[in-house]
Amino acid sequence: MLGIRLLMIESFFKYLSFEKRYSPHTIEAYRKDLEQFQEFLQSEFEIAEVADANHTHLRGWIVSLMETNLSPRSANRKIATLKSLYKFLLSREYVEINPASKLKPLKTAKNLPSFVKEEEISTLLDKVEFRDDFTGKRDQLLLELFYATGMRLSELTGLKDSDLSSHNNTLKVLGKRNKERIIPVPKALILLAERYKKLKKEEGMNSEFLILTDGGKKVYPMFIQRKVKSYLQAFTTLSKKSPHVLRHSFATHLLNKGADLNAVKDLLGHTSLAATQVYTHNSIEKLKTAFDQAHPKA
Repeated sequence: MLGIRLLMIESFFKYLSFEKRYSPHTIEAYRKDLEQFQEFLQSEFEIAEVADANHTHLRGWIVSLMETNLSPRSANRKIATLKSLYKFLLSREYVEINPASKLKPLKTAKNLPSFVKEEEISTLLDKVEFRDDFTGKRDQLLLELFYATGMRLSELTGLKDSDLSSHNNTLKVLGKRNKERIIPVPKALILLAERYKKLKKEEGMNSEFLILTDGGKKVYPMFIQRKVKSYLQAFTTLSKKSPHVLRHSFATHLLNKGADLNAVKDLLGHTSLAATQVYTHNSIEKLKTAFDQAHPKA
């Protein structure tokens, strides 16, 4: 029986990795959720096989998690793990009934994405005098890339010199689940990148990756996060000062200027429109403010 259980579980994780193309971080989170669920089944019901659990057992686990004051958002991630697992087991005929089919996500508070005001972004990108050397142009380029494309941190760290096309003024981005997308970029950004690459070459840095550390190595997330925070904290009072805030700003400013929602979805690399619609709330709030200020009956 132990061999069958291991076969089911390992087949599930291979499915997530090779067919669903989930990131190693997501797969590790799913693995921890599943280990926790298996421990619950064994301790509470003396059930050794996830295939033997029913809806009551699954719901009991979620209730027990909520009793530990786990946030609804974290609980929903664990519910997603169960749904993915049992959908897989059903498709492979390891189970005859999907006990997770009736599990519903918990309600969560809808926090609007934080974004930097347009005038603050303009001051940062247009008024700051970045040094005309490798590190100065590197810092300027990474800030411009985030705001001009809305890319994710993980996408920026993986950029290569060859991903920028000066001929088409486009940037090729490798997103989640290894999905490529092409993003149009301003000519000014291309010229900035060309200047930076020239300085990089003069420093004797021959890496294929576009953004490098001071020592010429491929950048890592913490390096980028520190850089972005150090620049943003001089121009905004937002509590969050991260690369993701620049992604939020990119999307919000586009929608405020009347950009098509589907176009913004494609630029961000979202798989569903629902993920993009959260940015419309900021636009609606802006309309409400304008209404309150201008309408006689407001």
